[in-house]
Amino acid sequence: MNWKSLIGLFVISILISSCGSDYSPKPRAYFKIDLPKKKYQNYSSNCPFSFEFPVYASVIPDKNKDAKPCWMDVYYPQFNGRVHLSYQSFSTRKQFDSLVEDARTFAFKHTVKATAIDEAMISYPEKRVYGIYYSIDGNTASSVQFFLTDSTNNYLRGALYFNEQPRLDSIQPVLDFIKKDIDHMIKTFKWQK
Repeated sequence: MNWKSLIGLFVISILISSCGSDYSPKPRAYFKIDLPKKKYQNYSSNCPFSFEFPVYASVIPDKNKDAKPCWMDVYYPQFNGRVHLSYQSFSTRKQFDSLVEDARTFAFKHTVKATAIDEAMISYPEKRVYGIYYSIDGNTASSVQFFLTDSTNNYLRGALYFNEQPRLDSIQPVLDFIKKDIDHMIKTFKWQK
């Protein structure tokens, strides 16, 4: 047998052995995200509230031209996201009801893309902190919204946003991670007297 015949047999055997395998394309993959260790620091300023926020985030004032005093973002640079906080004082029941309805309206604007919207009551009577937490499932612009109030003068609304196209399958690990930070922020939230 000559060397051309050997090469021909080798090529034919490779072709025959490769025909039987089931090939399927690999799914699209995303980069591995290294999540930092949970550690918190206190935020307090001349605003009428304080809370704890993560050391891997920063609190920056809202630079929007329509922003009011005590509007800020808890900014997560490594995740390209933020929890926007907007504070408002009120003096009448009508103003309070309007603020609560605004929070509900903002949360339910996501109904078009949401697969579910769950509401949970927030109640820490010993600290005079009450509110509602909206967990919004699906490919929505905001997956978490909430408001906190003392029911007499102070109101704070919060909303989580990522500066990315909403794709729940790719942001779910980060979303779960930041939700725990939001829960911690709410549990440590205090109105200043």
